[in-house]
Amino acid sequence: MSDTIEKGLVVGIVYSLTGEDGDLIDESGDEEFFYLHGAENIVPGLEDALDGKAVGDELTVDVEPEDGYGEREGPGPQRVERDAFPDDAELEIGMPFLAENDEGEVMELWITGLEEDGVFIDHNHPLAGKKLHFEVTVKSLRPATEEELEHGHPHGPDGHHHH
Repeated sequence: MSDTIEKGLVVGIVYSLTGEDGDLIDESGDEEFFYLHGAENIVPGLEDALDGKAVGDELTVDVEPEDGYGEREGPGPQRVERDAFPDDAELEIGMPFLAENDEGEVMELWITGLEEDGVFIDHNHPLAGKKLHFEVTVKSLRPATEEELEHGHPHGPDGHHHH
């Protein structure tokens, strides 16, 4: 096994993600976040920066929108009636969901606003158009199992996971 990060390895990292304003967006805390390198499990700009790094490496990575969640596109948030969602659905701003368009294609959408009788949805990821700042420490590396390579994602620290 390689001592450095390369395609086909399961990588464990701890990280914090802040926006341009320095506000914390997400973090792993002390818990390792695992991803399969080369399988597009994380944003391309971060994956590229981790390529060739080793356990114990600490890095600061600034990711431009085109290497993160992309630039914002399209008309922006659209209002739909609240009754387009199940009555018992607990809706939250930033929450993703899947929807089918008129051609039967499934797409991921995000909730950007809530009113009593309306919901604002957008096809742009909430972090689209934003520069991302990562602080990352590489904690572990291991070869991916055949099943993980087939599925395109890790199944946990020891490779075991049930779908």
